[in-house]
Amino acid sequence: MMKGLFKWAIIAILLFLCVPVVSAFTVSSYTQDPTGSLLPNNPVTVSFKVDNSGQFPSSNDLMLYTDLEKPTWTYTIIVNGVENLRPVRGGKSLDITGFELSYKSGDEVSVRVTLEGTTPTVTSTGDKIIVRITENDARGNAITSTQVTKTATVVNTGDVQSAIAARQADLQTFRANIDEKAAIGIDTSAAEAKYNEANQDISNAQAQPSTAYATALDNLNAALTAIQDGGKALDRAWAENEVASAQVPITNVDTIIAWFKGNQTTANDVQLPAIVAKREIAVGYLSNANDAINSGTYDVARSKAQEAFAKGNESYTDALARQMELGKTWNPFAGIGEIFKSGILILGAGVVIVVLVVVGIIVYRKRSRWDELG
Repeated sequence: MMKGLFKWAIIAILLFLCVPVVSAFTVSSYTQDPTGSLLPNNPVTVSFKVDNSGQFPSSNDLMLYTDLEKPTWTYTIIVNGVENLRPVRGGKSLDITGFELSYKSGDEVSVRVTLEGTTPTVTSTGDKIIVRITENDARGNAITSTQVTKTATVVNTGDVQSAIAARQADLQTFRANIDEKAAIGIDTSAAEAKYNEANQDISNAQAQPSTAYATALDNLNAALTAIQDGGKALDRAWAENEVASAQVPITNVDTIIAWFKGNQTTANDVQLPAIVAKREIAVGYLSNANDAINSGTYDVARSKAQEAFAKGNESYTDALARQMELGKTWNPFAGIGEIFKSGILILGAGVVIVVLVVVGIIVYRKRSRWDELG
């Protein structure tokens, strides 16, 4: 019996030792000077406070790390409001043992830290760790569930010039696209407004001093957004232009269909249903094109508008040809012209005959008088 209890007690102790004891710390009062993005090789100072709720395990450590160059750590352990300043430490990491932080469960324990260093040199703009606070267990494994990391963007100043050149190239391509669409009658007013906006943003970036790299990058990001928005506006205007072009043959065929239906002799023409069917297909394509514009899929809109134009033009061509054919066949006044011409010829011949008769009579009388006198 006693051996069994002893065995289970040993197992329970071993299980207890295998389960990592985790404290719950929070980071407060964090400040960074300077704030925002950082230039390489510039001094940086950060300060913060690590608050522990509950008893910190004596077997664990509080590990602090930074990407800053030449860092120095100044920290103070505060227990129930009493401060205990520790010696200044150097190095990229600072290890505060659990022994320094382990007090009774009712005690209030915190660590106030000041970190000073310089930003590292970078080959490309990117985020660097200003400070990372991690609790490690007795085996040295990081307990990431409570880890806190503070980062800042360190800018390679050469990236600003590269970004300016890239945005200028984007703007030049956008300009060519606008001019190309304007030449074929597309409304480019919205795109022009975005072009001017992007051009001004690039000019603002170029005007920034080297220390205002963050502002310059913000300007260039705004320029890129304006160019992208302008491209979308141009794409939409192009799609809308295609839709307007596709409407023309549909409107034209509607006029001829109305002529067919407005005449009793053509209202039930055998070819009219086929003409109307093609017209309806064209209208369906046009509706799809408008839906695509509303959903922002402008390439689909252009494709559907082109299909609508082709089918609408086919319907219009068929309708026009049939109208001309029927105009020749069913025109009730088709023979009037010939009759009118024949009448004129007959009338003319009659007039000539009358004139000849009159002239003959006059000549005859004159000769008769000459004979009497002779």
